[in-house]
Amino acid sequence: QVQLVESGGGLVQTVGSLRLSCAAAGRTFSNYAMGWFRQAPGKDREFVATISQSGGSIYYADSVKGRFFISRDNAKNTVYLQMNSLKPEDTDVYYCAAGLSVVPRSRSWDYWGQGTQVTVSS
Repeated sequence: QVQLVESGGGLVQTVGSLRLSCAAAGRTFSNYAMGWFRQAPGKDREFVATISQSGGSIYYADSVKGRFFISRDNAKNTVYLQMNSLKPEDTDVYYCAAGLSVVPRSRSWDYWGQGTQVTVSS
C-alpha cells in the first residue's frame, strides 16, 4: 500500500500561483510514477501531469502546458505541482496518484490521495 496526502490547495485570484505537494508513505516512493489529476463535480477525472520514477519522463495536459510544472523529490517522498498563471477553469479538486507507468491513460494508477481543492477566482 501507498498512502498519499495532498496539501497546498486554496483560493487564489486569476493569474496567481499555487504549489501543491503530495507526501507518500508506505512502499518505496521511487518505485512509482506519480501523477496529478483533477476533477470537477459531475465531470470525469482528467490528467494534469505525470512524472516517471526517476523524473526523466514527464507528460502534461495541453491545457496546462507552460503554466504547470511537476517535479519530485525521492529523498523526501514528495511530488509537487507548481501552478502558475491560474485561470478560473483550473478550479477543481486535485488528486495525487501513484502507479507503475508514467503514461497518463495507463490503468496502473492504483493509489490515490484524498484530493485538495483549488479555487481560482476571476
